[in-house]
Amino acid sequence: MSSEGSRWGGFSAVPSRVKWLVYLASFSGLAYGYIIIAITAYMPEAGMSSGDVGLLIGVNGLVFVVTAIPIGLLADKHGRKTIFMLGMIGIPPSILVYAFTTDLMLLLIATAIAGLCEGGFASTWNALIADQTTTKNRNQAFSLSFIVGNAAFGIGMALPFVFPPIQSWLNLTSEEIHNYAFVLMAGVAMLSPITLWPMMKDYKEDLKPRTGFVRGQSTGILLKFSGVNSLIGLGAGFIIPLIPTWLLLKFGITDAWSGPLLALSSITIGLAAILSTRLAGSYGMVKAIVITQAISTVFMLSLAFVPGAILAAGIYLMRAALMNMAVPLLDSFLMGIITKEERGFASALNSLIWRLPNSASTIVGGKLLEDGEYELPFYIAAAFYAVGITLFFKLFKDVKPKEDPD
Repeated sequence: MSSEGSRWGGFSAVPSRVKWLVYLASFSGLAYGYIIIAITAYMPEAGMSSGDVGLLIGVNGLVFVVTAIPIGLLADKHGRKTIFMLGMIGIPPSILVYAFTTDLMLLLIATAIAGLCEGGFASTWNALIADQTTTKNRNQAFSLSFIVGNAAFGIGMALPFVFPPIQSWLNLTSEEIHNYAFVLMAGVAMLSPITLWPMMKDYKEDLKPRTGFVRGQSTGILLKFSGVNSLIGLGAGFIIPLIPTWLLLKFGITDAWSGPLLALSSITIGLAAILSTRLAGSYGMVKAIVITQAISTVFMLSLAFVPGAILAAGIYLMRAALMNMAVPLLDSFLMGIITKEERGFASALNSLIWRLPNSASTIVGGKLLEDGEYELPFYIAAAFYAVGITLFFKLFKDVKPKEDPD
């Protein structure tokens, strides 16, 4: 593929194994999309308080935070594919629990298991892609991953849209149809490890584990990157994971509609990500990231003032597309500015530092919504976004990814 073609998008330069890795992992992403919309929109409908919803999401993130670094170090030392596959295997049972109980303690255990599995995924996914790509095709690989992942996640979120006609046809209650869906999605999630294993078992890794827990060639720049990213995570946690809960409490929108909205958002995000490599080619990676995130913050802040559900949905779609357009660029940028042997550790640390404040602020955000504060979470989130975006540009405007051999 020509350098010009690479610059302006397209996925022909992405290695075949990376493509199949992305496609087959999407089964798990589809199931995870359903579980997220079920927790944030169906559980409040079923009688769970928004505070408990925030607690479920928060515990998921906190378990991820506690385990991500040790998992990342294990992945760098003993192999990323084994940790990755174990994470894939653990998702189905964590989903299945929701089909059989609404007991908060049992659900907290299930969401903790999911957080552990997510730690395995986050510690290995970006590194697995980066290890099989170079600076010439890495942006395209991460864009493909982002597009397919969001499309699958969106399909899972859209699933409740078909529930009302099925309920009427089969004379099912809302509880029954949601429980059947939990079982179905657990089965779908199991397809990922089943189909990935034949491909991954022959994948050979060139392991060069880091020799220390903290010190490394890229530690300084990694801590700067992750520290700035933590401000975005902290701000986002106040409202973004709770958008379905916010729609239900403020506008009375159930998961039959908020699910498809978030699904459409995921699809829009995926399509927008196609443009990310073009923006990076025109303006450079750092400027492309800053431009999209800054404009997105304006849309997010405006959600605090919307008078109706339809307008809120439209603004949210724009916000999500713009903010997440930068995600594949951020992933590619991080993997390009650190050494190869530190990529598993870097993936884990960056995700950890993002998720720790995000999980804590989601618990606070759930409590704010429970108290009827429907605007304040947006104000707080926008303030943290503005600081984080400004610092990112100041610290990284002159940093360039390292060149890799072909």
